[in-house]
Amino acid sequence: MTSPLDETDVMILDGGLATHLETLGCDLGDELWSARLLMENPEAILQAHRDYFAAGADVAITASYQASFAAFMGRGRDVHEAQALVQLSVELATQARDEAGGGMVAASVGPYGAYLANGAEYTGDYDLDEDGLLAWHRPRWEALADSGADMLACETIPSYAEARALARLLAESPHVNAWVSFSCRDGGHISDGTPMEECAALFAGNPQVVAVGVNCTAPSHVKSLIARITGSPIAVYPNSGETWDGEGRRWLGLADPVEFGAAAREWRDAGASIIGGCCRTTPEHIRQIRANLG
Repeated sequence: MTSPLDETDVMILDGGLATHLETLGCDLGDELWSARLLMENPEAILQAHRDYFAAGADVAITASYQASFAAFMGRGRDVHEAQALVQLSVELATQARDEAGGGMVAASVGPYGAYLANGAEYTGDYDLDEDGLLAWHRPRWEALADSGADMLACETIPSYAEARALARLLAESPHVNAWVSFSCRDGGHISDGTPMEECAALFAGNPQVVAVGVNCTAPSHVKSLIARITGSPIAVYPNSGETWDGEGRRWLGLADPVEFGAAAREWRDAGASIIGGCCRTTPEHIRQIRANLG
């Protein structure tokens, strides 16, 4: 299967979708987070994608991170409506891509922890085993696999069992390309404590895997984690370096887009070929990455 990386040395991803939506005036104080806007304000999502393409992104990641079937059905939608909302996330990103004159769309497959909305995407503390996670992911996976997206973005994965479940879904979908990126607790381990080398080995050499990497992880850990990934191209899109105060429900610290862009050059030189930003990064962060990577 042809990889999107066959056409370029480095792909630049977008930044924090929810972060920019808040800048655009959206209230995301809800367990559905940005996915709520698929029901209430899809035009805002479209504008956010447009802004990231204008800033220099090659890839738009869809607003399906928290858009699980279970979450939508918990809001009274039936299974067909849930499927339509998940696929709408791809339609919006595709429209922005087409308006920009090119680029790619990566359909976000967020972790089970995002549905729990209790911070478990940063701990891997789950109440489902591998088979349970497989069953939970399957409806959205199947909807996104047939959505027309260029690839799936399995992101912020904190759990080795969840990674194994996603690997099984990928094997069931031979027409699909995907990257798999993990949330990490330090420079050597994903959030549940599994060594990064073990996680990378799960996907090494798989022709469907566009990249293995890390996201929503402190920038200070990225170079160490890159060194532990072998057998696949590498994707990195860390958060801004700020830390989330779960008790106070606020971000602490500050990250400079110029410094972030300079760090992106170091990540590329260390071996990353897909680079972007996650929580608390903005179009300006992506603009700085583009300026540094050309």
